[in-house]
Amino acid sequence: MSHWGFDGKVHTGEMIVNERVAKDVLYVFGKAFAAKFPIRKMRPVSAYNGSDHASMADDNTSAFNCRQVVGNPGRLSQHSYGDAIDINTVENPYVDWSGRVHPAAGARHLDRWRRTKGMIRSGDVLTRAFRAVGWEWGGRWSNPDYQHFSRNGR
Repeated sequence: MSHWGFDGKVHTGEMIVNERVAKDVLYVFGKAFAAKFPIRKMRPVSAYNGSDHASMADDNTSAFNCRQVVGNPGRLSQHSYGDAIDINTVENPYVDWSGRVHPAAGARHLDRWRRTKGMIRSGDVLTRAFRAVGWEWGGRWSNPDYQHFSRNGR
């Protein structure tokens, strides 16, 4: 998929999603491309040997990854089904139930009033496009996951 990079140039990335959501994902990333929303990297998590931590630390945008929910080892993540996407993970960190920030470098982006290149904000092109296809944003959760969008809201 073509996307704008942080360097202002067009790049080609890869994303693995479930076939049933492919049209939704193409719509959303088409809107992001038209708005020149920057994406640092877009690689399958397999490029990181399946490590979600390594992928997030590298500010990677990805979807499919067969893994458990962070902090809930008995439940598979929506990423395991290919219908959840994490975008610009450093600029859009996840804050777990204990207050830890994932990835750690994302702590400097917790102030959502301070605009940063690649940051997802309520009402921006990404949140509007995902909402238009019925997906929900983790940035609205009590433990925000600013990078996360999913088809079923989990």
